[in-house]
Amino acid sequence: MESSIQEVNAKIREASASLKDLTREIGKVIVGQQYLVDRLLMALLADGHILIEGVPGLAKTLSVRTLSQAISAQFQRIQFTPDLLPADVVGTLVYNPKDGHFSTKKGPIFTNIVLADEINRAPSKVQSALLEAMQERQVTIGNETFPLPVPFLVLATQNPIEQEGTYPLPEAQVDRFMLKLVVSYPSKKEEKEILERMAIGKAIKVNPVLDIDRLMALRKLMHEIYIDEKVKDYILDLVFATRDPQDYKLADLKPLISYGASPRASIMLTLAAKAHAFLQGRGYVTPDDVKQIGTDVLRHRVLLTYEAEAEDMTSDDIVKKIFDQVEVP
Repeated sequence: MESSIQEVNAKIREASASLKDLTREIGKVIVGQQYLVDRLLMALLADGHILIEGVPGLAKTLSVRTLSQAISAQFQRIQFTPDLLPADVVGTLVYNPKDGHFSTKKGPIFTNIVLADEINRAPSKVQSALLEAMQERQVTIGNETFPLPVPFLVLATQNPIEQEGTYPLPEAQVDRFMLKLVVSYPSKKEEKEILERMAIGKAIKVNPVLDIDRLMALRKLMHEIYIDEKVKDYILDLVFATRDPQDYKLADLKPLISYGASPRASIMLTLAAKAHAFLQGRGYVTPDDVKQIGTDVLRHRVLLTYEAEAEDMTSDDIVKKIFDQVEVP
């Protein structure tokens, strides 16, 4: 057992070098935002989707486009608006009067990386069409079902400011996102660097450093990362503490949580912790990996009561309290 962990460790250390090259390549264009770039790589490795919340102009779109260029993947951006239809996203059947037949016209979702910009601006039927594609990795147009390309990664953004004219995502749909990230402003030093790079009118060329086949090999390798029983129990304790906080000496949280995290949270937390260990060049998961990524996995899965909102508590506050209280192995 010990030798197999060491073998995996050596493989991961070697493979994580190519991820460092990828981060460096993205860093040519993106200043700072290390948190966002790391999470994008984790989602790619763990085959998960990301919901990003942040004010406009924080390089969310640019990060995703740069990532797709650096891994030689196809990229599509869909701007969600109130008049968007499901057919505009997944595709539709087009009637050809010449031969009297319908032909399939595939939508922009048939690509490797989809940026769903301002997802909360589109009506729920469009959101459902996208989220079904995310879950099933396939799309049905007419009577035919088409598989989506591999890898397939959805990055959805929503602006926290403009609450008017938005359709909030239903809980069941939010649960399908592996991570929910809250992106903040850059520091003054980083913003000066952004000015110097971006205000000169020159486009920065991004070279592909990984191809799809290599990415799939890294994904396969990620699943070999060792996770100890104690760490698994720690993950389960964290998730169960969101459902029954009183069992973990957190009785004061009981009236604040209306629904805890689902079993999907346990799966996503395990995968995200493995991806985090991979980025650190380790072949095993530590409780610290779980802590580092935990808030991003749990913040959109813990639903608050009106009482919590009245007390000005956010799901981040509650997740932090749980992490502080649950015993670390």
